[in-house]
Amino acid sequence: MSDIKKVVLAYSGGLDTSVIIPWLKENYDNCEVIAVSGNVGQADELEGLEEKALKTGASKLYVLDLTDDYVDNYIIPTMKAGAVYEEYLLGTSHARPCIAKGLVDIALKEGADAIAHGCTGKGNDQVRFELAIKHFAPNMKIIAPWREWSIKSREEEIDYAEAHDIPLRISRETNYSKDKNLWHLSHEGLDLEDPGNEPQYEKPGFLEMSVSPMQAPDSPTYVTIDFEQGVPVAVDGEKMSAKEIIYRLNDLGGANGIGLLDIVENRLIGIKCRGVYETPGGAILYKAHSVLEQICLDKMTLHEKQRIAITFAELVYNGQWFTPLREALSAFVDKTQERVTGTVRLKLYKGNMINAGVWSPYSLYSEQIATFGESDYNQKDAEGFINCYGLPVKVQAMVDQGLLDG
Repeated sequence: MSDIKKVVLAYSGGLDTSVIIPWLKENYDNCEVIAVSGNVGQADELEGLEEKALKTGASKLYVLDLTDDYVDNYIIPTMKAGAVYEEYLLGTSHARPCIAKGLVDIALKEGADAIAHGCTGKGNDQVRFELAIKHFAPNMKIIAPWREWSIKSREEEIDYAEAHDIPLRISRETNYSKDKNLWHLSHEGLDLEDPGNEPQYEKPGFLEMSVSPMQAPDSPTYVTIDFEQGVPVAVDGEKMSAKEIIYRLNDLGGANGIGLLDIVENRLIGIKCRGVYETPGGAILYKAHSVLEQICLDKMTLHEKQRIAITFAELVYNGQWFTPLREALSAFVDKTQERVTGTVRLKLYKGNMINAGVWSPYSLYSEQIATFGESDYNQKDAEGFINCYGLPVKVQAMVDQGLLDG
């Protein structure tokens, strides 16, 4: 281990990474540890981070503002694809490759010998970080303490932190494993490890981005979202960046109890895991985008897009962002979005998103054709269509009944 002189650590200031700094120095010959925090919108979690990192043994802290990169190059492409993994809107999944790219940039700049992270050996994030690192720095050594040290649980981590005078923002009673960014907040651990326990949505302090639908207003909130080629460009007629739109929709959705998800999902590593997610703005964007696609995309394109959305979601969830297949699928998605332009209005009410209108200059919906009233559509045309479409069915039946001569 003496060849490891300088380590770049993915640093959040949470329990895992706070403990890792002194552990690295103890176990890697007092190596220099450079902490790197990727700002993907975790807000107040960045406060006091530099002081804490230096106090626990880091030589310096980089805080990288990755918010625009995260939104424009990861969130929006995934949302345009309609990618959903088992109902989960991939908030942690697509943040990891974005952060990992920033880690590699600093590691190469600093001439580091290794990159370390605080992901456990049970989870998905270890794969997401390390596949991205291998893409940008294939020969970089990766240190994953959870796969090396003798610590067995978060409780033992807290013991280690207390023994090393590491300040923590949590206690054993509030020791949920959380991941927060501008897109979502995840909750795992403690009482949530039993799928029979109902999440404590109404308990003060449990939800951070949302309120329980029971605590949402008794009157609905209307919101309109404008899209250009599948990208959100305005809320309620006000032009703004995609990042600003997400923040605005987080406020509106959170206040109305939108975007809560309680799920037992299938991790890449093979373990089923129970988590609770808050994704208020993201849920609204996915809903509005889907409503707009219903009138802008033809049947075959829409159905093919829905099929590849499953593959796209699995690639993102499994850490395979920087792969030829993901890039190829994004190229397909971008082509499908060329006419996904228009406005969607939704009614938000106690956790529900209700369609309240959709308009597009590229709409394939024609009231004149679809109406139950008089139209230019010749209904007699359907007879010939059905005869041709049903011919294989008719022939098979005639063979089965001995009605067809050889």
